[in-house]
Amino acid sequence: MFSHVFIGIRDFERALAFYRPLMALLGVPERFCDPDGWAGWQSHPGPRPLLVIGRPFEGEHAPGNGHMVALLASDRGLVDRAHALALAQGGTCEGAPGLRPHYHPHYYGAYFRDPDGNKLCVACHDAPSP
Repeated sequence: MFSHVFIGIRDFERALAFYRPLMALLGVPERFCDPDGWAGWQSHPGPRPLLVIGRPFEGEHAPGNGHMVALLASDRGLVDRAHALALAQGGTCEGAPGLRPHYHPHYYGAYFRDPDGNKLCVACHDAPSP
């Protein structure tokens, strides 16, 4: 369904320092990093969709109100670790890790913003392992 998701950033080095460890924790390999100001991570088994960060083509930056990128976690502990890592890397909390049964009974997610104000979620949709 998706080719790629592009997240606009202002400071490439700061954004790279935020996204690299987050995507590594989630097990998503980096596909490219262009020092001119954009980088991308490839889903498995690939080659698409990609998650791409970079400076907007128009040179403007205004995080949208209402858009959010949700990243998949394999288990609830990974959601917890990703949220903690995001905050340690300069992100801000938009909702602590926890169940959101109003979405579905096993939805476990955490919400945060990157240093540029883009809203992200990390979610696990599976029941906890016995």
